[in-house]
This record gives sequence, C-alpha cells and structure tokens, in this order.
Amino acid sequence: MKVLIVSDTHGHGETYINILKKVAPMDLVIHCGDIEGQERSLEQRTRELWDCPMVVVAGNNDFFADLKREISLTLEDKKILVTHGHNYYVSMGTEFIRREAKARGYRIAVFGHTHRPLVDTSDPEIMLINPGSLSYPRQEGHEPTYAVLTVDEDQCYANICCAKNFC
Repeated sequence: MKVLIVSDTHGHGETYINILKKVAPMDLVIHCGDIEGQERSLEQRTRELWDCPMVVVAGNNDFFADLKREISLTLEDKKILVTHGHNYYVSMGTEFIRREAKARGYRIAVFGHTHRPLVDTSDPEIMLINPGSLSYPRQEGHEPTYAVLTVDEDQCYANICCAKNFC
C-alpha cells in the first residue's frame, strides 16, 4: 500500500493538486492538518484524480473545521497515529510523541506542525514521519516537501520528496 502524506498547506492547495497530477496514484492520502478550509475541495480533487480516500486531521490553524485532532489507522496490521503534532509539543522535539505513540501501541506516528520534513527510524519499535510543508517550508533550502509511505505485510518505509518540480 502506498500513502501520500502532506501537511501545512495553509489554504494554498495548488502545489498539492500539482502533485496529485504528477505523482503515481496512491492508495491513501493523509493530510496532517493546517489545511485552513480546503478539506472538502482537496478531498474532492483527490477522489476525482485518484479515486482514493483522504484522511485529514485538524491543525492549530484549523479553527472552525469539523476535523478530529487525531485519527488511528491500521494498514497491513500496522497501527498508525495521524495528528498535527502541536498537542505533542513536536516543535520542541519528538520524544513526547514517540513515547505516547509507543505506549498506545502505534508502529508509525505521522505529524506536521514544524514545517520541517523528518523520517526517524532510530527506534526500531516506531517510525516517526513529518512530511514538512507544501506551502511554508522551514528547513534549510526552504523547498516544499511531502512524504511517501510504503506499507506491506513485511515492512514499511518512508521517503521525503521535494515538490519543487511540481510547484
């Protein structure tokens, strides 16, 4: 199963739509929040272009959205936590979200908020994935990024991809 993971589009869904048009179809899309009112339109475009579901959680800037703060998914027997991350203090580090996700039996924790891409596999019990931001990247080079997670029954791995060519 292939999963496209994005975050922090902040009402600027153009890059996301360009990625949908250029990247091979995925089985699922996860948006880690700060979608700022575009949840319905981006879900609709995702269904039109790929005919796949889109999961969206609320970010700290999704004030009036009717979105959950976190969602639990199971893909190929791997339990996945999807959250924006601000409630887990990810701006100060990943230890709290790592500890909480492990304690609750998750194999993967997916989050945004920092606008900095991350795939952390340093702990063999849990993978942390932050796709960065498509609209306001904050890492060195300031390139918009997204992540692709591949999950099968034997393994799971993730890659951070630069969206520069799709902007």
